[in-house]
Amino acid sequence: MSLRQLSAPRLRRSLLLSAFLLAGSFSAHAADEMLRKAVGKGAYEMAYSQQENALWLATSQSRKTDKGGIVYRLDPVTLEVTQVIHNDLKPFGATLNNQTQTLWFGNTINGAVTAIDAKTGDVKGRLVLDGSERSETVKPLQPRELAVDEKTNTVYITGIGKDGSSVWVVDGDKLTLKTTITGTGSFGTGLAVDSDKQRLYVTNGDGELVTIDTASNKILTRQKLQDDGKEHFYINISLDKAGQRAFITDSKQPELLVVNLKDGKVLSKVDTQEGLAVQFNPVRNEVYVTQRKAGTVTVIDAKDYKVTKTIKTPTFPNSLTLSADGKTLYVSVKQESTRQKEATAPDDVIRIAL
Repeated sequence: MSLRQLSAPRLRRSLLLSAFLLAGSFSAHAADEMLRKAVGKGAYEMAYSQQENALWLATSQSRKTDKGGIVYRLDPVTLEVTQVIHNDLKPFGATLNNQTQTLWFGNTINGAVTAIDAKTGDVKGRLVLDGSERSETVKPLQPRELAVDEKTNTVYITGIGKDGSSVWVVDGDKLTLKTTITGTGSFGTGLAVDSDKQRLYVTNGDGELVTIDTASNKILTRQKLQDDGKEHFYINISLDKAGQRAFITDSKQPELLVVNLKDGKVLSKVDTQEGLAVQFNPVRNEVYVTQRKAGTVTVIDAKDYKVTKTIKTPTFPNSLTLSADGKTLYVSVKQESTRQKEATAPDDVIRIAL
């Protein structure tokens, strides 16, 4: 039957049905590509385990009514909560040792780190890193980022302070402090480790990249990456270990910095909004950056350093983690909240199919 043979009403009905079915297929495809679930208040960092087929989210809960925090175990496909792990201390930073299946969480407010068994959710132990009492003259260092050297079962934690930062080096087996590396600059937040090269990297609020030898725990270089007269706060770092590149977010300037780790030279400056979290994906040779102010996640091609996609993730996209196969990106998203007025809705986790 040709279009001429269809009456006007029948033609309209046919076209409307086709449009509806087509829209439905697009909606289903979009739903498959991105899933968003509300989880809990005070969402911070995440960790993923292929062995346990699980995603964990550290949450500090309410500042006013909750003394401790919660670590949620999620199904990585549906994002449904499968376990609730209560903590008397609030967890913020998170990482996982895939070899020992031990989760590590930084307790920023309490100056401590907590180890949790990924399989059972049982707390394996806790270590106070800075037990100084806060006063007008004493400002304890606060744990921020965590990284694990799985070859040596060593956990590194940045301790941040305005007047100077450090890195705590923790024995992951004995849960004891091996040493403290001082002199990593003001607000030394960003942290990444390359086990094969025996190198640890710290970025800071002085616009520097600090390189540390993990065999000796000595600082090798403390390099200012840009001398352009602008203020730079390199807040997070992610490594391309095979290509010996570092991707560094700047919370003060609208750019992502790409640095050659062999000589410390800047390879590229990618125009983006001011960034927070950064994640390199070696499987797809892509970089992902969260922009809190813009409410977006930017996807960057790591070959030519071009922005290929901008994903809207309102309100405040926070941390990132990847599935082991590099096919799924997870984003924690915070709701608008202030010290005076906390958010009433829980924070979210987004799963993005890449």
